[in-house]
Amino acid sequence: MASSSSISITTIITFLFLFLLHTTAKKTYIIRVKHSDKPESFLTHHDWYSSQLQSQSSLLYTYTTSFHGFSAYLDSNEADSLLSSNSILDIFEDPLYTLHTTRTPEFLGLNSEFGVYTGQDLASASNGVIIGVLDTGVWPESKSFDDTDMPEIPSKWKGECESGSDFDSKLCNKKLIGARSFSKGFQMASGGGFSSKRESVSPRDVDGHGTHTSTTAAGSAVRNASFLGYAAGTARGMATHARVATYKVCWSSGCFGSDILAAMDRAILDGVDVLSLSLGGGSAPYYRDTIAIGSFSAMERGVFVSCSAGNSGPTRASVANVAPWVMTVGAGTLDRDFPAFANLGNGKRLTGVSLYSGEGMGTKPLELVYNKGNSSSSNLCLPGSLDSGIVRGKIVVCDRGVNARVEKGAVVRDAGGLGMIMANTAASGEELVADSHLLPAIAVGKKTGDLLREYVKSDSNPTAVLVFKGTVLDVKPSPVVAAFSSRGPNTVTPEILKPDVIGPGVNILAGWSDAIGPTGLEKDSRRTQFNIMSGTSMSCPHISGLAGLLKAAHPEWSPSAIKSALMTTAYVLDNTNAPLHDAADNSLSNPHAHGSGHVDPQKALSPGLVYDISTEEYIRFLCSLDYTVDHIVAIVKRPSVNCSKKFSDPGQLNYPSFSVLFGGKRVVRYTREVTNVGAASSVYKVTVNGAPSVAISVKPSKLSFRTVGEKKRYTVTFVSKKGVSMTNKAEFGSITWSNPQHEVRSPIAFSWNRF
Repeated sequence: MASSSSISITTIITFLFLFLLHTTAKKTYIIRVKHSDKPESFLTHHDWYSSQLQSQSSLLYTYTTSFHGFSAYLDSNEADSLLSSNSILDIFEDPLYTLHTTRTPEFLGLNSEFGVYTGQDLASASNGVIIGVLDTGVWPESKSFDDTDMPEIPSKWKGECESGSDFDSKLCNKKLIGARSFSKGFQMASGGGFSSKRESVSPRDVDGHGTHTSTTAAGSAVRNASFLGYAAGTARGMATHARVATYKVCWSSGCFGSDILAAMDRAILDGVDVLSLSLGGGSAPYYRDTIAIGSFSAMERGVFVSCSAGNSGPTRASVANVAPWVMTVGAGTLDRDFPAFANLGNGKRLTGVSLYSGEGMGTKPLELVYNKGNSSSSNLCLPGSLDSGIVRGKIVVCDRGVNARVEKGAVVRDAGGLGMIMANTAASGEELVADSHLLPAIAVGKKTGDLLREYVKSDSNPTAVLVFKGTVLDVKPSPVVAAFSSRGPNTVTPEILKPDVIGPGVNILAGWSDAIGPTGLEKDSRRTQFNIMSGTSMSCPHISGLAGLLKAAHPEWSPSAIKSALMTTAYVLDNTNAPLHDAADNSLSNPHAHGSGHVDPQKALSPGLVYDISTEEYIRFLCSLDYTVDHIVAIVKRPSVNCSKKFSDPGQLNYPSFSVLFGGKRVVRYTREVTNVGAASSVYKVTVNGAPSVAISVKPSKLSFRTVGEKKRYTVTFVSKKGVSMTNKAEFGSITWSNPQHEVRSPIAFSWNRF
């Protein structure tokens, strides 16, 4: 009896402890407030917010521009008590986002003649453009931030260069004009401090990602740049004469929404023209998406926002950052490669890629091993999975997936292996991403990998020699859509086609941090001024830089006009004049993978027509969603909104592309408005590229513009043919308005059911 009573009391105490722990555990919350409710007795909103908290130290950030409200470190009881106030409209937990980890300018046609034919000096004009990058900070000593011959900083700039224990504010210059750090959300999630000794509450980049993205967008030209001998040449950003301002919001555990909102708030007030965010999370309604909320305020103030689409491809409906006022960027390949080969003992030669830069393996064949030992994960080369007695002195075949590609090589090396061949599985298909491995290693595609795995299993003495061939240019076909690039359809609003475009995102050379090796592994003691990386993180800043150039060329254009120019002039044929392909399985790509196509900055400078969208039209779009008025107010930051003129369908937004969702209907009709930004007295005729199951008609079929700036409307009717019954299948087409000078193309995606 005593024993039973003792157990019962212990159980009760444990339960009470866990209950109290749950109710008192603190988290960061983002709190949306009715901005106009501030009592006159409080001088500032900050003072008012502080008064509502039990402890003033709980207040992390006060938001004024990107969001109306504040973030605070609270337990659940404090959060619940705040909700009792009529002035508190919403409270949600701080969301966590992740990073979407020098031939590019030439590949895009950005040579020294770019922009000359327009009659203006783009280099001089872009001196006034400021590109803000939200990322892991900056390594200011990089040569890519050289400010030689740059004029004085634009007077509109209101930002600053913050100092820290490892960052002197004097490190900023006329190129890198601002550097700030936002870590309160991260610190609270980490228990009130920094989880890594390497991390510092300063703008300094100890990860490398932020330096890479910021120099991709607007790095100065650096001659004789390379990554350990690979991709040698001149490294330069897209807008070499634009200014850079960095906002450090990403830390070892990710990028917290409270920090991102604070940085966007500050960047807008600082005076940036472009915001570049190579990060994202899962899909969420726009009123709960901190990036969508902050970027709406940016757009309304004339700031162009570019975001990465994510690296969750080729999974369908995986695209992130899908708000229509954001440019969503997928990734494609360049016409540059880093070939490497595995010469097998059976006489076959397998082709792969590598950025290995150490000593070679010589010509002596080494034994190959695959999936041997007692561990069930030895095929993946996970830490601790390899038996050194089996792999020592041999080349290990590792399946791609689960852990980092470069970590697999480190695992092989630590177990005594002398080389590695990383073989793709179905998840990565035929996509090849080159890495700077710590030992001789190459990556091969799935088909080649299957041949290799079969050879190792069936041959009594499988051997190989690894050979590295450096850098090869003019690779065909290119571009190809990267397998990792996230795909549509858009799960938040299927009537908006996402991604918008693709840009270079595979094996991109750009500046790097001296605080970390090129692989990012602690074991990597190498240091390099430049690194080669892949991801939509890399494609996003390409478009950010190009948007900066368009802003310089056309300062009167809205963010929507710039976005339209980049979308409607994008191309969908590769350098062999064939339709774009998908690296996942080498099939033809489609707009759910590449959006409007691959950006073409030369043509974007003079698009002929643009699809412009006003703030009021975006509000009509939001009103067409199943959102409450409070939800819409959270995004647009106005005391109230009038939804009497809402769109009957979100697809009525004046978007440069079409995503037609039939649902239970057979007929969908949209009207679009185009603005003439080309020559006066221009005439455009329409060409329709249809889909098998849909009839498309456009009225009128000809648009005549007498003046520059004139607007014209046209209506497109989409009719699903009788008997069509499709579940998740999609079809595609396009509408192109053209004259002898311009082709203004809009892709169309058709679906019959929501994903």
